[in-house]
Amino acid sequence: MNALMDKFRGGSLGARVLRSSVLTVGGFGFSQVIRLASNLILTRLLFPEAFGLMALVMVFLMGLGQFSDVGVTPAILQSKRGDDRAFLNTAWTIQVMRGFALWLVACAAAVPMAWIYDEPMLGQILPVAALTLLIAGFKPTRMDTANRHLMLGRVTVLDMVTQLSGVVVAVLLAWWTGSVWALVVSGVVGSIVEVFINSAFLPGERNRFRWEKAAARELINFGKWVFLATVCGFVFTQSDKILIGKYLPLDVFGVYNIGFFLAAFPMLLGGIVTRKILIPIYRETPPTESRENFLRLRKMRFAVTTLLLCMVTVFACLGVWLVDLMYDPRYAMAGAVVVLLACAQIPMLIVQTYDQAALAAGDSRRFFVLALARAVLMVVCLLIGLEQAGLIGALIGQGVAFVLAYPVVVWLARRMGAWDGIHDVIFAVLGLCAAALAVWLNWSEIVALAGKSAG
Repeated sequence: MNALMDKFRGGSLGARVLRSSVLTVGGFGFSQVIRLASNLILTRLLFPEAFGLMALVMVFLMGLGQFSDVGVTPAILQSKRGDDRAFLNTAWTIQVMRGFALWLVACAAAVPMAWIYDEPMLGQILPVAALTLLIAGFKPTRMDTANRHLMLGRVTVLDMVTQLSGVVVAVLLAWWTGSVWALVVSGVVGSIVEVFINSAFLPGERNRFRWEKAAARELINFGKWVFLATVCGFVFTQSDKILIGKYLPLDVFGVYNIGFFLAAFPMLLGGIVTRKILIPIYRETPPTESRENFLRLRKMRFAVTTLLLCMVTVFACLGVWLVDLMYDPRYAMAGAVVVLLACAQIPMLIVQTYDQAALAAGDSRRFFVLALARAVLMVVCLLIGLEQAGLIGALIGQGVAFVLAYPVVVWLARRMGAWDGIHDVIFAVLGLCAAALAVWLNWSEIVALAGKSAG
């Protein structure tokens, strides 16, 4: 025990990585437990159409956010000036300006979106929900500074408070109104709480409006490729919701989102770990500098992928049982969705630790190339799947897109000195075994979903 505690103490990179990893995983676990509990309550207070409608709103807002992302956070994490006040205040000023612009765009797009999806409520909901983008522009850069130095203790606690506040508001309003507005208002309240408590309780100077030309030039030069990459990233991660929401009825789309909520747990955890921890690690110990750095990253990569594969195997094998246990019969079809989505995500989980190497090295252009390839493959595979087999075709199409993107991932990882073929082969074999087991255990439910999709 003493030896274990010694590894957590001190300011070395290893100690900071261990502390940050534990805090990140713990914070994410807490967040998902709270989300699951609220989801179970809200599905009993609201109807599937409400979740489908809110999913469309969130896809649009995420699209706005990612279509205008200039990479302020990764720029702070990797820049040599990441602790400079002028640089940080310029970055914050850009964030605030962007937030106002996004809210105005959302207001202008509300009526056209309502017409496109034939849902009049979108015209009322979007301007209110988009306030979250405006508010998020005021988040203090002290959050990024803590991430830069892998000091995430207080940030994690404050994030838990934010989560709880949004959930409490959502449940109370859903019980009172039984309306989709409960989800909308709770999102706005959560954003306000996040900005307020991080501004009040994180150490450091308050951000002020400032425009330093040198800082702005560095941010824009780095961010232009991040902007394009996040546009592609939005298409890659949200095209399933955009296309399925257009192809299928709103209640089926709501059921799909319940299945996605459960199946995406390992993927979301992997994304948070790689974004928060890997950029600082790659920046401080580049794998191209020494064999020792590469082996240190290999050890970390094996640990992360093992954890994620174990989690996705559990969700893939027990997806139907979990849905039957936690949800009422209206959401029964979500069980097979969980199984297939979890299996489809295995190829992505295996390579998830490679993505951030380019950003850590300041090479946002190659990061964009990978994002573009993934986006194109995902849209093409989803469209083919939906046209050929409906919902189940879309689920299979996502897995095919992940596999087809692998050569581009290898290209990027080799350029950064991060590719580990031994790791990929081992976990590809284990992933195939896990997927085969999950499909065998849930074959009858998958066949039933295929029948409903064809119908």
